[in-house]
Amino acid sequence: MSEFRIHHDVNELLSLLRVHGGEGAEVYIDLLQKNRTPYVTTTVSAHSAKVKIAEFSRTPEDFLKKYDELKSKNTRHLDSLVYLLSKLTEDKETLQYLQQNAKERAELAASAATSGSTNFSIPSSTSKISLQELEELRKQLGSVAASASLQQPLELTRKILRDKQNKKNSGQPIPVFPSWVYERPALIGDFLIGTSLSTDTTVPIGTLPLASQESMIVEDLLYVLIGVDGRYITAQPLVGRQNRAFSVDPNLDLSIKELVTRILPVAASYSAVTRFVEEKSSFEYGQVNHALAAAMRTLIKEYMILITQLEHLQRQGLLSLQKLWFYIQPTMRTLEILASLATSVDKGECMGGSTLSLLHDKTFNYTGDSQAQELCLYLTKAASVPYFEILEKWIYRGIINDPYSEFMVEEHELQKEKIQEDYNDKYWDQRYTVVQQQIPSFLQKMADKILSTGKYLNVVRECGRDVTCPVAKEVIYTLKERAYVEQIEKAYNYASKVLLDFLMEEKELVAHLRSIKHYFLMDQGDFFVHFMDLTEEELKKPVDDIITTRLEALLELALRMSTANTDPFKDDLKIDLMPHDLITQLLRVLAIETKQEKAIISADPTELTLSGLEAFSFDYIVKWPLSLIINRKALTRYQMLFRHMFYCKHVERQLCNVWISNKTAKQFSLHSAKWFAGAFTLRQRMLNFVQNIQYYMMFEVMEPTWHILEKNLKLASNIDDVLSHHTSFLDNCLKDCMLTNPELLKIFSKLMSVCVMFTNCMQRFTQSMKLDSEMDRLTLEHGTMLGPPTEEERAEETAKKKLTNKLLAEHADNFHLTSGFKATINKFDSNFSTHLLDLLDKLSVYSTNDCEHSMLNIIYRLDFNGFYTERLEHMSAERSQRTAPLLPRLAVPAQ
Repeated sequence: MSEFRIHHDVNELLSLLRVHGGEGAEVYIDLLQKNRTPYVTTTVSAHSAKVKIAEFSRTPEDFLKKYDELKSKNTRHLDSLVYLLSKLTEDKETLQYLQQNAKERAELAASAATSGSTNFSIPSSTSKISLQELEELRKQLGSVAASASLQQPLELTRKILRDKQNKKNSGQPIPVFPSWVYERPALIGDFLIGTSLSTDTTVPIGTLPLASQESMIVEDLLYVLIGVDGRYITAQPLVGRQNRAFSVDPNLDLSIKELVTRILPVAASYSAVTRFVEEKSSFEYGQVNHALAAAMRTLIKEYMILITQLEHLQRQGLLSLQKLWFYIQPTMRTLEILASLATSVDKGECMGGSTLSLLHDKTFNYTGDSQAQELCLYLTKAASVPYFEILEKWIYRGIINDPYSEFMVEEHELQKEKIQEDYNDKYWDQRYTVVQQQIPSFLQKMADKILSTGKYLNVVRECGRDVTCPVAKEVIYTLKERAYVEQIEKAYNYASKVLLDFLMEEKELVAHLRSIKHYFLMDQGDFFVHFMDLTEEELKKPVDDIITTRLEALLELALRMSTANTDPFKDDLKIDLMPHDLITQLLRVLAIETKQEKAIISADPTELTLSGLEAFSFDYIVKWPLSLIINRKALTRYQMLFRHMFYCKHVERQLCNVWISNKTAKQFSLHSAKWFAGAFTLRQRMLNFVQNIQYYMMFEVMEPTWHILEKNLKLASNIDDVLSHHTSFLDNCLKDCMLTNPELLKIFSKLMSVCVMFTNCMQRFTQSMKLDSEMDRLTLEHGTMLGPPTEEERAEETAKKKLTNKLLAEHADNFHLTSGFKATINKFDSNFSTHLLDLLDKLSVYSTNDCEHSMLNIIYRLDFNGFYTERLEHMSAERSQRTAPLLPRLAVPAQ
């Protein structure tokens, strides 16, 4: 189970329990992941858990009854749920909380019911009904209810199933039996309530001699055993799904009646099996149930042959009641097992894989009873044929042909083109999914491999190539699971190799990933220098004023002018102007079902207009089937890494521009502006910070992680390994670049903001002094194209220089006095130092507590001479002093 799935389930549980306040689901995620253990169901553990709950329960009879009912329906994970509940009975604190919560919920429901209730008054009636009329009305209502319970639910069930299957198979409606099949009850072969064998007057059996009574009862039994009422033995109307009951003439001799009651369960079993066969033969119940009904019909035919032979003996006067009892005994066990299976399938509303699970479990449970196990084995083999036909098509060809929704793999209508459009689209995960309810218990361990095998072949088929497994063999049901494992393993290995070779060799997956690395992870240095030089002015504009086609043209020019021109996939690179800045994008993607995400969703769009630089990102065109690996989720992660590094590169260029301006300013004799040296020092510290951060991300995070990815891709044996390695590569890059930790990200963004504000301030100062324009004027010293300057020109130039220097010095002094430039620089220095120390402190904590050892490299690079060590130790000591008084308080459990 993924972390996001656990997150979702915990949120649902908190919502159901009406838990408000606290820190939400985030607190429980790590705890659950660390403490969860696999549960292995055994007969002993399930029984002991059931006994423990029964002892704890106030109504153990109701619990055991419900447990047996769910067990008869073959409910999945019942034993593991009971085991969990038994563990909860041992936790007094949890029990106390649940009891209090249940009490509060009950009071809340009662108050809601009271407030929403309406008082009704029953009008008085002057007319009265007699007891006789009341009894007749009760009988009529009972007969109507009995008939409705048989017909209406079956018709309704068939209609619901038919509508569901027709909706799934639009354009190919499933076949349906004509209506007269259901309207003529005589075709069913079961008892017709309200009819009798003959219209002749029935002689009271009590007046007949014992021999005649036996003869008449044998004749009646032969009719009853094939679903026809006799003169003295009649079937009772069915109520719901109960077993058939019979009424025997009370005047019958007790000795004969005793033997009759022993034989009648055979008739009841026959009635249950006949009804099941007729019901499940309908197409709406699926191919597996249809095949099971056909196998049972074959056994019923053998039973009917036996009854026919007994009738022949009866006509010859050779069949007594004792002989009938003798001949019928071998059949009793068979019909009893068939009726038990039919009842279980009916109760569990089983179809497809769930029917096979029930049959397999019954077959396994009959170990030691060879006759019963052989019978169940025959039925399971017959019922599994259509299921295995679907399975063979799936694992050998990657095709699903499942019109009745019986197979363990379900297909969903998803467009593969949406992988490039939707961040949350999960084609690989959602196009084909496992339906737990339809997994036969004997294939449970191989379910994931069965799903993957068909998916691999299906991807290759979607690309227009017909694939068929060369080691395909017919799958036949057996109690030895090893036979299935070997067949599925062979098919899985073939499918894995076919798809992996197809992606790696024919579609050049690694080459595409390397191309993406060049651009998104800024691997091509000369390309980015060209590109940023060309687009610098354009990206300064507000995002709404930027012409995308102009950026595309500049991108094309930069690609052609750099070493990226040799990349065969360079034309797949595109420009993308994002609607949010990087921080908002990160929180939208990473803060799943948390308070931060809810705050972001409910927040208004930013009032500040994004610049082109803040909105700029690359995008990449990926075609099927490579889009399975390089999907929108992966591209979004690449974009986040790119935007992070691109902004750092921009800040570095801005600081370098300040350095150039500072070099120009040094040529002037600003004697009163000695404080300007502080700005030089701060700029150098900022540049050192940004360059070291970039070096760390590119050479200590991305390059080593990329080499690990390349190594793992060479060793990958299937596409799931490729997906896992690629996702792990991106996750590690995001984590080590501090993009998944909101606290570190916040500090880092503040540092970048301070650097940008500092560069803007310095550029404004430089522009205010107009150093560049003045330097352009003072060019006579170097001469002109017409020759060296004349004496008159030299004198004029010298006077102009003196005047310029005087004006610049006065201007600088005035700027210092009026705008407080020195105080501004000191403020920048203080803010930068504070945030940098905070970042180093937090990195030290995370690298120690969370074992993020790679982040220590940032500290070693930025604090290479121990300049910050003493201050960091002082901050660590202060933090220890703040947490020390809290330790005794934390040790006391909550009251």
